[in-house]
Amino acid sequence: MTTDSPDTNTSAPGGISTFKGQERALRADRLGTGGLLLSVLAATAPLMVVAGVMPTTFAVMGIVGQPLLFVVLGVVLILFSVGYAEMSRHVHNAGAFYAYIRRGLGATAGASAALVALVAYNALQVGIYGIFGFEVSGLLATYADVQIAWWIPALVAALAVGLLGWLKIDVNARVLGVLLVIEVLLVVVFDVAALADPGKEGLSLHAFNPDTLTGAGVGTALCFCIAAFLGFEQAPVYAEETSRPHVLVPRVMFLAVGGVAVFFALSSWALTVATGPAAIVGTAQKQSAGLLFFLTESRLGGTFTDVLHVLFVTGMFAALLSFHNVVARYAFAMGREGLLPAAFGRTSGSSGAPGTGSLLQTVVAVVVVAAFAIADDKPVGDPTAPVLQLFTWFGNVGALGVIVLMAAASLSVVVFFVRRGAAGAQAWRLVTSALAGIALLVIAGYTVKDFEVLVGAGPDSSLSWVLPGIIGLAALIGVALGLVLRARAPEKHARIGLGNEAFQLDKAASC
Repeated sequence: MTTDSPDTNTSAPGGISTFKGQERALRADRLGTGGLLLSVLAATAPLMVVAGVMPTTFAVMGIVGQPLLFVVLGVVLILFSVGYAEMSRHVHNAGAFYAYIRRGLGATAGASAALVALVAYNALQVGIYGIFGFEVSGLLATYADVQIAWWIPALVAALAVGLLGWLKIDVNARVLGVLLVIEVLLVVVFDVAALADPGKEGLSLHAFNPDTLTGAGVGTALCFCIAAFLGFEQAPVYAEETSRPHVLVPRVMFLAVGGVAVFFALSSWALTVATGPAAIVGTAQKQSAGLLFFLTESRLGGTFTDVLHVLFVTGMFAALLSFHNVVARYAFAMGREGLLPAAFGRTSGSSGAPGTGSLLQTVVAVVVVAAFAIADDKPVGDPTAPVLQLFTWFGNVGALGVIVLMAAASLSVVVFFVRRGAAGAQAWRLVTSALAGIALLVIAGYTVKDFEVLVGAGPDSSLSWVLPGIIGLAALIGVALGLVLRARAPEKHARIGLGNEAFQLDKAASC
C-alpha cells in the first residue's frame, strides 16, 4: 500500500487508521430524537396546511370528509414506513430515497431516483417562496402600510435560508424547533376554541363518516392531503448525523407520521365543527385561504389572529429551511458518488454542513424566483399571477415526485429482502410495503390524471402534461446517466447509493 496516498491517514489518535475522505462524510452525533423530529416535522408546515391546504381541499374538491382522508393516508404511510424504517437499519446515506432504491432495484434505478429526488425537493422548496413572498408583502401592506413586490421578501428569504444552510445542522434544528412548537400551540388553541364553541350542528362527527368520501373529487383530495405529510420521509436523510441511526430514524419516522395524521385529522375536524359540516364547503369557498383567520377572529379575537398571520409566515420559513437542508444533503450524496461534480460531495470545513449543495439550492431558488418576478405583470391578487403559479405549479410537481419515490422505495424494500433470503423473516414487512406501494401508485395515478385541477389549468392546457412530465424527464435523464456511467465509468456506477461505504472502494483503489 502506498504511504502517501491522498486518501489515507494513519496518524489518528489511538493508532486507528482514518480515511481523509472524512470531509466527504457528514458529521455524526449531531442530532438526537428531538432535533431530528423537529427537523423533519418543520417541513410539514402545520399552519400552512391548516390555513392553506385544508380550506383549498374543502373549497375546490367539496370533500367534507377531509379528516377521514388524513386518517386513511396516515394508515397508508405507516404501512410504507414499516419497510422504509427497516431499510434505514441497513442503509445510512444522506441520499436516503435513491440509496434505498439502489439497494433493491440496482444502481441505474438509484441514479434515476436521485435525479427525481433532487428535482422534487427543489420544486417543493422553491414553490413555497411564492406563497411566502405573497404573504409577507400582504402583511407589510396591512400592518405597516408598506407596499413592496412579493419577490423582494422571497429573495431575502432565499438568501437567509442559504446562509443558515452553511451553519451547523444543530443550529438549524433549534431554529426549526422554536418555530414549529409555536405554530402547533396556536393551532391547538384554535382547535380547543372551535370544539368549545361549535357551529349550529354541535360536536358533529359527520366528517368521519365514510359516506363523505364519495364523488369525483376524492382522488384529487388525496393528492392535496398527502402533500401535507411530506417531511416525515426525510428522517433517513439525516441518518449520518445521528449517533444511533438504526434506532433514531425509525423512531422519528413513526412519531412523525402518527403525530401528523392525528394532528391534521383533529384540526380539519375542528374546522368542520366550527362552521358545521353542512356549511364547511360553502364557507371555505367564500373565505378561501382566509378561512382559519375568519374563524379565529370571532372566537379568539383580533390580536390572536394577527399573531397567527405572523406565525403563518414563520412556519413557511421553517419549511423552506427544512427542505433546503434535504436538497443540500441529496446534492452532497450525489456529488460524493459521482452523480454530480465532486465539489458537491464536500462538506464545509467550519461547520461540517454540505456547503456546496446548500449553495446549489440557493442559486436554483434565486434563479426561479427571479424568472417568475420578471414574468409577473399582473396584480398580486390575480389567481393567474406568477407568484401564485410558482406555489401551485412547483408544489404539485414536487409532491408527485415524492409520491413516485415512495412507491418505488416500497418495491425496493420487497426486492431487497427477497434477494437477501430474508423473505420469511421479513414477511409482514414485505406485505405492508407491497400494500403501501399499491396505494401510492393509485394516488400517483390520480395525481397525474387530475393535474389540471391541481394547478388550476384548463382541460386543454399543456400544463396538465408538461408539469408532471418534469418528473418523468428527470427519471429518464437519471436512467441515461446511470447507463452512461455503467458503460464508461463502472467504478462510479458501483458507488451509487453506497454512501460512506464508497470510501472503502476509494481506499482499496489506492492500495
